[in-house]
Amino acid sequence: MPVIELKIPNLGESISSVTFSKWLKPDGGIVTLDEPLCEIETEKANQELSADSAGKLIWVAKEGEDLPVGALFAKIDTDVAAEPAQSGQTTPAPQQTAPATPTGNYASGTPSPAAAKILAEAQVPPASVSGTGRDGRITKEDAMKAADGGPKAVSAGTAPVASTPPSTPPAAPVAAFSRVDRREKMSRMRRTIAKRLVSAKNNTAMLTTFNEVDMSAVMALREKYQDAFVKKYGIKLGFMSIFAKACAKALMEMPDVNAALDGDDVIYHDYADISIAISTPTGLVVPPIRNVESLNFAEFEMKVKELSAKARDGKLSLEEMTGGTFTITNGGIFGSLMSTPIINEPQSAILGMHAIKDRPIVVDGEIKIRPMMYLALSYDHRIIDGSTSVTFLVKVKNMIEDPMSLLLDL
Repeated sequence: MPVIELKIPNLGESISSVTFSKWLKPDGGIVTLDEPLCEIETEKANQELSADSAGKLIWVAKEGEDLPVGALFAKIDTDVAAEPAQSGQTTPAPQQTAPATPTGNYASGTPSPAAAKILAEAQVPPASVSGTGRDGRITKEDAMKAADGGPKAVSAGTAPVASTPPSTPPAAPVAAFSRVDRREKMSRMRRTIAKRLVSAKNNTAMLTTFNEVDMSAVMALREKYQDAFVKKYGIKLGFMSIFAKACAKALMEMPDVNAALDGDDVIYHDYADISIAISTPTGLVVPPIRNVESLNFAEFEMKVKELSAKARDGKLSLEEMTGGTFTITNGGIFGSLMSTPIINEPQSAILGMHAIKDRPIVVDGEIKIRPMMYLALSYDHRIIDGSTSVTFLVKVKNMIEDPMSLLLDL
């Protein structure tokens, strides 16, 4: 048939509907096989949908619309797939010895989806970037060079534009004493986060216990070995890997904290899949790092870096977002001094790290100024007793204050 229908694919058992985020190709534009057409937002991650055939794109879905799995979102007229190649050419291209100029081609100066995202974040107009891809298309590498002010990617006479990290767009300035209200639809991810947070508050007997940890030993360890660590592994040793390894060791010794309730049954895990809370422009995601008890510090740090990059770019797969037996969240990077984190269901506990502050404490009968951090452990009291939660947190505290015991597995 000349016209084929494109429908929302089945993305997993738990996903019954999606939010149609935005079109990547214009209505009536010519697309090629497997070319990304649009972005959709699921409960766990954003995904691109590609063309099943070459031809003329006909929009059906609207941006911001909620669609069930299997719903029609576009059509492709395959009869006009070759028209762009036939129109506008006055001389045969195959006999040219020099590369054909991209001027006049629909792909000329058009960024790929990944390139468009990079340029938008760096506030670089696509018109100022010279594409090196096929038919003059702007590739991801072109966009990265332009975002960094690279002279090869920026056209002559155009000043390099400094790159800026992705962030929530600044609010538009309003007049003094303004009474204007705005109504915006919540993103699917934000709706899912809200639903799960309320579920965790309503369906668990959540309690939080606190302690404080002296970070002197860990900070001295990092300062002493950071250069050697970077030289050998190519990545910095962070606080998160040390806390994760301490938690993994404690979880293996205290299986109740690593367990989950399923009806009247308790599911125990003989491994520590620790979910790491990552803040993105669209919301908080908690992809798990699997078998942390078996990873070394460098392997953990590289996995955190990989997942963080994917989370910021909206490229996390459903598999990478699924699972986890325990969660760590670090509100300290935003300046939080103390908080009560909410359990990430169906897990039974979550550790909250906070800002490191110099405070006076008593050491061997003397007042010392030490870098201190408050720790918070929120837990489901239905499965974890108060004594168990306190003991777990003390174990983590002791390993952080004496990191050699953690490194030596004592």
